Amino acid sequence: MLRCLSGAWCMRVIEGHKSTWNFALLVLLYVVYLVLGAVVFSLVESPYEDLLRQELGALKRQFLQDNECLSEERLEEFLAKALEASNYGVSVLNNTSENYNWDFTSALFFASTVLSTTGYGHTVPLSDEGKAFCIMYSVVGIPFTLLFLTAVVQRIMVFSTRRPVDYVQRRWALSKSLVAGVHAGVLAIITMSCFFLIPAIVFSVLEEDWNFLESFYFCFISLSTIGLGDYVPGEGYNQKFRQLYKVGITVYLLLGLVAMLVVLETFCELQQLKKLRKMFYLKKQRTEDRLNIIDHDHLSFSSVSDQAASFREYKTDLITDTSPITANDGPAVR
Repeated sequence: MLRCLSGAWCMRVIEGHKSTWNFALLVLLYVVYLVLGAVVFSLVESPYEDLLRQELGALKRQFLQDNECLSEERLEEFLAKALEASNYGVSVLNNTSENYNWDFTSALFFASTVLSTTGYGHTVPLSDEGKAFCIMYSVVGIPFTLLFLTAVVQRIMVFSTRRPVDYVQRRWALSKSLVAGVHAGVLAIITMSCFFLIPAIVFSVLEEDWNFLESFYFCFISLSTIGLGDYVPGEGYNQKFRQLYKVGITVYLLLGLVAMLVVLETFCELQQLKKLRKMFYLKKQRTEDRLNIIDHDHLSFSSVSDQAASFREYKTDLITDTSPITANDGPAVR
């Protein structure tokens, strides 16, 4: 008996807080996925890091042996300064000394990465004035960019998703969920081709040191606004039409970001994903004050309706009483 009661009580608790249990499971799965990623990255990348450290140490020792007149302290000072300059986007190599980071097109590219929150980190402000302006520019510009992208995506969604889905549904009398799912898949394939595969081929041709995988990696890291900064286009020594190339990359990043948002919004409107999201959301509950307001409004509306009905009855009775008396009603009073 007690077991039955306790089991029934547990079931009621689980059913009453189903969204909370689902959310706890979601948090657990996210933490596990995060830890899994850390383990895989550590296992894959640690051997390459150790190998690079060994090669760098051997190269440094060989350089000191070949140049005995140079002390290790002076070499350390030079390397520290060179690495600091490299972190600010300034290289000491002869083949990159002609590429300036703060001409107009490069600054335009930097501004687009800041407003889109991509932030490669390859070029950063050098002066205190530049850092302060970057803060103020971002505080205003990032919400402005979100507003701009939201308005653009909302308008594109009408022509790219909602109208085609409604037309196909009415034209062939198909299920709306089926048509929306197929449309989302087709739209994702088109976006993948136009903003990932084809640009990756173009970058692998224009960037001499990039292969197709590295080019595709750059496209994904950029359009997902991760922006690691390990690959930045247009920084080669013999890059042809570098200014125009930078402007083209800026336009590509903005259009690609809009396309990604359109695809994500299209998938978010699928009924299957809406049901999945509702599993982890808190249910909307009407508070007691709201119920009281609703009851008060209902009572007020009912009283007004009753008063209107009484007034209509009174008018009807008044019209009936004052209507002309016909000959069949009796003799007229003189």
